[in-house]
Amino acid sequence: MPRIHIELPERFAFATDLVVQIGHINYGNHLDNAALLSLVSEARVRFFKALGYSELNVEGVGVIVADLAVQYRSEAFHGEVLNFAMTARDFGRKGCDLVWQVTDTASGREVARGKHGIVFFDYAVRKPASVPPAFAQRFAE
Repeated sequence: MPRIHIELPERFAFATDLVVQIGHINYGNHLDNAALLSLVSEARVRFFKALGYSELNVEGVGVIVADLAVQYRSEAFHGEVLNFAMTARDFGRKGCDLVWQVTDTASGREVARGKHGIVFFDYAVRKPASVPPAFAQRFAE
């Protein structure tokens, strides 16, 4: 089976730091793969907040995660401060990808990269919604 390959953008629209806590560590004494996704979820919430949104209100509609791809690049350990950089790209009618990269702030070592495919969602009618033009415009190149 071919491995997942995620190309990173030249620049990210947002970045935030998070500390690897003891609850994020697995029996291998490094960052657990599921805990990484929890940290990325926190970064995603901060990403939307920095843009003036929440995951339930992006120009009047919410978002849901439709798919996810991850490339693990190196171990991360308790106490390390990780930088989570994120941006939106590859817009379609109903969604886009949130592409992200995680690096150790002290060494610059890449820990992981990935992307979340998100779909905009109208929670009032429980159906997908169109990408809000004002949101997409923030990431036009």
